[in-house]
Amino acid sequence: MRFFFAFIIIINVILFGLGNVVQAKTINHPIENTSANNTNNAGVDKLINYFFAAARTGDNEIINRFLDAGFPIDQVNSQSYTPLMVAAYSGQYETTQLLLQCGANACIQDKRGNTAIMGALIKAEVSIARLLYSQKCDETLTNKSGLTVQEFAQYWGQAEALNVAQ
Repeated sequence: MRFFFAFIIIINVILFGLGNVVQAKTINHPIENTSANNTNNAGVDKLINYFFAAARTGDNEIINRFLDAGFPIDQVNSQSYTPLMVAAYSGQYETTQLLLQCGANACIQDKRGNTAIMGALIKAEVSIARLLYSQKCDETLTNKSGLTVQEFAQYWGQAEALNVAQ
């Protein structure tokens, strides 16, 4: 499967140019595929999807290839998630760690105001939640339900995950 993703990435970079990868930095919503840019936008969409698939499945080799090519580490997908959120929610500890080491922002909020640590707490990924908790986001930060990380952990029955991390 790694070779498949690597092959697709190489083909897309050749066909659509690395410039489109760098342009992906400003994408915060789904691309509207209209006018003459349909081919380029479709290529960017595919690259974003491959990057998120690598985060979801823990394919650090592909993650590294994207980052080495200049792909934005905090790229947001059409659901408003970052790769860090996807990796944390999917239980990919090593990928979460890699993304953090490469500079991923653990404090970014999705459209519901949730952060990567909140996704880890929902899935009871205690080791990932502890790793993310060490990133020290603003403790007064709340999601759209008005819950801080501590209140969110309590709500999901994961308060002990944060207490041990302190």
